Amino acid sequence: MADKRKPVLVIGLGRFGGAVALTLERMGHEVLGADTDARLVHEFAGQLTKVVEADCTEMATLDQLGVADFEAAVVAIGTDIEASVLAVLALSDLGLANIWAKATNDKHARILERTGARHVVFPEQRMGERVAHLLNERLLDFLAFGDEFAIARLRAPEPIVGLPLMTSECRRKFNVTVVGVKRSGQDFIHAVPDTIIFPEDELVVSGRIEDIERFSAIHNIRPR
Repeated sequence: MADKRKPVLVIGLGRFGGAVALTLERMGHEVLGADTDARLVHEFAGQLTKVVEADCTEMATLDQLGVADFEAAVVAIGTDIEASVLAVLALSDLGLANIWAKATNDKHARILERTGARHVVFPEQRMGERVAHLLNERLLDFLAFGDEFAIARLRAPEPIVGLPLMTSECRRKFNVTVVGVKRSGQDFIHAVPDTIIFPEDELVVSGRIEDIERFSAIHNIRPR
């Protein structure tokens, strides 16, 4: 997200902003966390490089925080749409180009983009979609790219167990690509045509979401 040589400003230390800030800190970034809630400021004091109680919708406040020294800013303000838009606008007016912002809906996202946010994310929506796909317990992990494509981790479907991938022909018959295999007690391996799938193997596959769902559900008929 940002150059490690410069600090990152995270505005809003709720669940999303707090997670972003702590992860950036663990990755070696200097992180300045800002929130108007004194309780959150106290909670994150000592966990981030610096934490301040401040209203970051004001250009004067951001200027005092030294926005010019930051490589990127994350506006993670949640329910207060007006505050999130004003914070993005103030950052943009101060010349910061790499602005990430959390949106609650499409309309909010469009406003954020028009006021200067380079990247807009929908954390609740993405998490909701991920949980929905994992609920059937056939998928162990799931990451969507756009509206149709995804990478998923799943238990090897019974019909392809015992076969090399060149024989099961997952790409031709099921329209998914097996990227890698993880088996108990061994490191992840990249899949090649002669990789044989063992019982209890976990597969990493890519493809259209509907094809991945269909592939994860094949249990009764061994492909011919």
